[in-house]
Amino acid sequence: MQNPMFKIVDRLEEYICSIIFLVMTIIGFANVLVRYLSNYSFASTQEILLNGFLLLTVFGAAIAARRGEHLAVSLLADLLPTAMQPFMRWFALLLSVALLALSAWYCAEMVMNQRASGSVSPGLQVPSWYYSLALPLGFLLIALRLVQSAFASRKAAHHV
Repeated sequence: MQNPMFKIVDRLEEYICSIIFLVMTIIGFANVLVRYLSNYSFASTQEILLNGFLLLTVFGAAIAARRGEHLAVSLLADLLPTAMQPFMRWFALLLSVALLALSAWYCAEMVMNQRASGSVSPGLQVPSWYYSLALPLGFLLIALRLVQSAFASRKAAHHV
């Protein structure tokens, strides 16, 4: 039987996406309601929703990677002899993880630069790095889930 804590960690992205989507739905609905009733709108909703979509995209990509449903172009691997295809897939995995690690690194640099410069968002006037803080975690989570999915599919292939 799996430890309940591991079950939560294993589905972390789904919980994060659910919370983000719920908050976005409530904010969007409230904005429509206020605009309909008063002909005014909340100026900051666009800022919150835009950043919410960015986070949904990153954490949604982690969900797809965990499930092995991420977009993959396998034309080159499919053209290789059957014996070479697994090596090409592992090489692609290594390149993907390297790219995601670099993305996490540069997003962390961006967060530090935003914090050091004191830049604020245009709508709510909150520090810009608040919105960017989850991006490095998201990219590292995608990399982790890609590796997890690769090992799970390798393990499943050996059991067949």
